[in-house]
Amino acid sequence: MLSTLSNQLQRTFKKLRGHGQITEENIQQTLREVRLALLDADVHFQVAKDFIARVKEKALGHHVLDRVTPGQQIIKIFHEELTELLGGDTASLKLNRGTGILMIGLNGAGKTTSCAKLATWLKNQGHRPLLVALDLVRPAAIDQLVSLGEQVAVPVFAPPKGASHLLDTAAEAVRWIENQKAEITIYDTAGRREIDEPLLEELRKLKDFLKPEEILLVSDAATGQQAVSVAEQFHAALGITGIILTKLDGDTRGGAALSLRTVTGKPIKFAGIGEKLDQFEIFHPDRLAGRILGMGDVLSFVEKASEALELEEAARWEQKMKSASFDFDDFLSQLRMMQRMGPLENLLGMLPGGANLSSSSIDKKQLQRIEAIILSMTPKERKRPDILNARRRQRIARGSGCSVTEVNNLILRLHQMKKMMKNVGKIKKMLSKASPGSSLNRFGGLIPNQHLPNILPWQ
Repeated sequence: MLSTLSNQLQRTFKKLRGHGQITEENIQQTLREVRLALLDADVHFQVAKDFIARVKEKALGHHVLDRVTPGQQIIKIFHEELTELLGGDTASLKLNRGTGILMIGLNGAGKTTSCAKLATWLKNQGHRPLLVALDLVRPAAIDQLVSLGEQVAVPVFAPPKGASHLLDTAAEAVRWIENQKAEITIYDTAGRREIDEPLLEELRKLKDFLKPEEILLVSDAATGQQAVSVAEQFHAALGITGIILTKLDGDTRGGAALSLRTVTGKPIKFAGIGEKLDQFEIFHPDRLAGRILGMGDVLSFVEKASEALELEEAARWEQKMKSASFDFDDFLSQLRMMQRMGPLENLLGMLPGGANLSSSSIDKKQLQRIEAIILSMTPKERKRPDILNARRRQRIARGSGCSVTEVNNLILRLHQMKKMMKNVGKIKKMLSKASPGSSLNRFGGLIPNQHLPNILPWQ
């Protein structure tokens, strides 16, 4: 997620370390490199220019606080400005009974899939959504929405074959909606390969007829400056209320995310972070800013962990943490929980410094070998790792198809994790010394990055 920009910014900030104070000279050099990094990431040139000007004004007017290095101070300023650039506060949907959400965008942006993802998210929030297919230009879109609706168990209105008059079809959909016990309706609309006046006129008529509370533009993060231009035109014609940014996980540059809010004045409300229907989340500007700057996104990590853990399992884990009674059954449970949380490369970006760990270095086959080693142990050996003598380790290696060295390394990792658990209380005490919401606390200044691999079971 925006890995190119993130890597360039982090390399730039490293050069500030060791300076005793922030001067105009080192600020000028830093901002010059940041400006090039923003432009290289496909950020709109005027957005980049204004952003640099604001950062420079703040940086030169700041006194470096005690116990905070110039590099940390600059990161704090950048985090504040990036958060503001991305929209400031998290924006929510207008959700009332009878709410209509009109989804618009070009073909290929992921509009139909985003409809199903949004319906899934709403359903998980306790709402009863409906899906309405109003793309009469691309027949496959209707079949696609029906199929996706079946997957997520959400009712779908599908126009009769051969339907060609949009407003008549919309009127039929409204009558269908009235007979459904639902709260929110999501309308999938037609797109084009390029924006044109016939498309805009068609959408204007549909907007006037349906009077939706939300008009969400689905925008592909990978299209860069084209996404910005398209957003400007759609907003001028229809008055969008928000943006859904798709394919954010697959775009290394992602400059559109940093430009859309500024050029449209409308917030990014959701982000698609994968192909699966549950890989869809509320867009948090401050959290994305943290990921870009290498500060991580611990809040999202914790939320994903809580979704993956059942309440009883969470209570058991809490007790394990307190007593540091961690065994290989727990190790295996943790490994499987991490796999349920989503792609490992996405999880790494949520941990402070985790983006610096190459996702290519995480061999997914290694995770399978770890699981094979643990499953080759007897229940007694999993509960009591201390009985694993040389002969038992050789048997486990043969049974799992791994080397004795791999078995030894896994046992060592377990001991390291148990040791880390004993130090959790100390870490909490250290964190409590940082003021709530302080930037030092957020980008992990109290937990050095070199300790991060000890947290990850596959390392």
